[in-house]
Amino acid sequence: MPRYRLLVEYDGAAFHGWQRQKGQASVQQAIEEALEPLCGGPVTLHGAGRTDAGVHASGQVAHFDSPRARLPGAFRQALNVNTPHTLTIRSCMAADDDFHSRFHAYYREYLYRIHTRFTYPALLHNHIWHHPKPLDVAAMNAAAEHLLGKRDFSAFRAAACQADDPVKILSLAEVSQAGEEIHLRIGANAFLHHMVRNIVGSLALVGRGEWTSERFAEVLAAGDRTQAGPTAPAGG
Repeated sequence: MPRYRLLVEYDGAAFHGWQRQKGQASVQQAIEEALEPLCGGPVTLHGAGRTDAGVHASGQVAHFDSPRARLPGAFRQALNVNTPHTLTIRSCMAADDDFHSRFHAYYREYLYRIHTRFTYPALLHNHIWHHPKPLDVAAMNAAAEHLLGKRDFSAFRAAACQADDPVKILSLAEVSQAGEEIHLRIGANAFLHHMVRNIVGSLALVGRGEWTSERFAEVLAAGDRTQAGPTAPAGG
């Protein structure tokens, strides 16, 4: 059966995460149900990774095998008609038979947005963490540098995480000011469950002056989730 690669964009506020779950709307389910009549039967969609409920995606890769061969553009057009308006198939292309969206993903990047305006930014609802107090961006950026390289990220791992290995390789960890927002960009070969949100929660403690950069490094090295900061909201 021919294999197809999708590039998917979605507003996570409309879904209970990527993975299909009984009784909950998910990105995987929405696309699989739209694919079924196009492919002439049930189809399994494989994503590059899972996202939590409320987490958005600007470009998540997925693939599927279809019993019916179609032009990639026809799949893209039909899927965009038959999926919720909070989900868009940005592209569809033919893929090699051995391509796998998860196992061939060598890099993933997250952007986390914190808005520090005193009043709540209504137009950004569900897309930022509203933190109506100033944060020290320089201090947060200095602390984030401790994340770079090959590290054991057990300190920022959710208790429900199913990953076999807590060791990941971070090649990007930077904090910058963008108008009234603070942007945290984190890029790695792979991530643990809640890893990004737990890192953000701890960096916020540095930004508020409650932790030093050295304290952040100590928590990372200790590998104990109970010593780390709170989990930041998913919508950011």
